[in-house]
This record gives sequence, C-alpha cells and structure tokens, in this order.
Amino acid sequence: MKKIASEYHQEGSGNCAQSVVHAWNEKHANREKPLSLYAGCGGGRAPGGLCGALHASCDLAHREARGDIQTAFAEKTGGNLTCRAVRMSRKLSCNDCVALAAELLEKHS
Repeated sequence: MKKIASEYHQEGSGNCAQSVVHAWNEKHANREKPLSLYAGCGGGRAPGGLCGALHASCDLAHREARGDIQTAFAEKTGGNLTCRAVRMSRKLSCNDCVALAAELLEKHS
C-alpha cells in the first residue's frame, strides 16, 4: 500500500488523504471508500487540522488500531499530528507522510 499511495500522491492524482484511500481501495476492493469523501481533507483541512494522510489512515483502520497508528506516526514526526506542525517541523515531506500513513494502516488493519 505504501508504494501505491506514494505514487498516486506524487502523480498529483489526489490529495494526501485520497492517496491513502486509493491505496486502501486497491488492496481492499470489497471494502472500498469513495475518494470524494476525502476531497476536502488535504492541505491541513482534515478534522482537527490533522495530517490528511493520518486522518484517512485512522478513519479506515479498526477503532482499536487508531491509537497505535497515531503513536507510530508521531514517533516519526517528532510528536506532530497536525498538517501544519508536521510541515513546519520539516521532519517528513507530505509524500513521506502519505507513505507512512499507508504503511501504518496496512500494518494495523
């Protein structure tokens, strides 16, 4: 999923959240989510200002896995979960966040 999400994002085919959802849809055709549901979740516009890729990953994961995904994501971003804080820290690029969120979703789903 990591590669699929990253490539989709790099191609500019969707925002960070949609890229994670696209990878999910590729892997889980029987549980697809419409990309349109995540159209407004890029560029810091996900609920609570979360990174859109993280938001999509947590939204698609089982409820029990959401905390683990957020914790693992925060470990790589210096404790940052919001889009703005992640970008300001310059620890990961947006595409790196997409890849990480997809990887964590796959690991915890």
